[in-house]
Amino acid sequence: MRNKLSNVLWGLFFIIIGIGVAGNVMNIWDFHLFFDGWWTLFIIVPCFISMVQTGFSTGSCVGFIIGVLLLINYYVDFDFDIWRLIIPVILVLIGVRIMFQGAFRKKINYDQSFNASGDDKGPANGTDYSSINKGEYSAVFSSNRIHITEQFFGTSLSAAFGAIVLDLRDAKINTDVEINASAIFGGIDLYLPNGVKVKTNNVPIFGGVSNKHSQTTDPNAPTIYLNSTCMFGGIDIK
Repeated sequence: MRNKLSNVLWGLFFIIIGIGVAGNVMNIWDFHLFFDGWWTLFIIVPCFISMVQTGFSTGSCVGFIIGVLLLINYYVDFDFDIWRLIIPVILVLIGVRIMFQGAFRKKINYDQSFNASGDDKGPANGTDYSSINKGEYSAVFSSNRIHITEQFFGTSLSAAFGAIVLDLRDAKINTDVEINASAIFGGIDLYLPNGVKVKTNNVPIFGGVSNKHSQTTDPNAPTIYLNSTCMFGGIDIK
């Protein structure tokens, strides 16, 4: 749905420009493609469409606000240097994104997703699936390698000035799971099995997530939801 909407917005953008220029040719109106601050549209429009297509990510929000501030600066006489607002705006957006990151996460109903997998050998009804095998692993000024071969229901990872390797290639994943991870001046490598889908929700602060895992086309395949914060660090999904 979002991809279709972004295509519509891009199409409208070029249609408006085309109609405006055509009206000039036919002397219908006086359309000015180049106005004061026109170049800011190359920042505003792509960032706005990115927000529509992929959601309110930190990068697209920061770019959109910077573009709008630069455009307003051409028409409003501020008593201060507008460039000095950019860093505070970035810091505020990063703080808001971190505080409310959980509000945009996928909420997993473990009972329904486990039953949908059709696995009759799972835990008995009434069991809190979210608390099963959800160990927390960390690496602070060190390295940590975890290899899971049993049923996996999610975990939490924290790498600070260290490295974590989580190997799930031999794990049993029959239901949607959630991995919460933070890489602060560190790195995390995730090795995933075939036959699963991956969706990421990341807060990038001079860092990011690299997803090299081959996505399955099976609509019923379990999904791994990665909720992460990368500050001067990174997460590699393989």
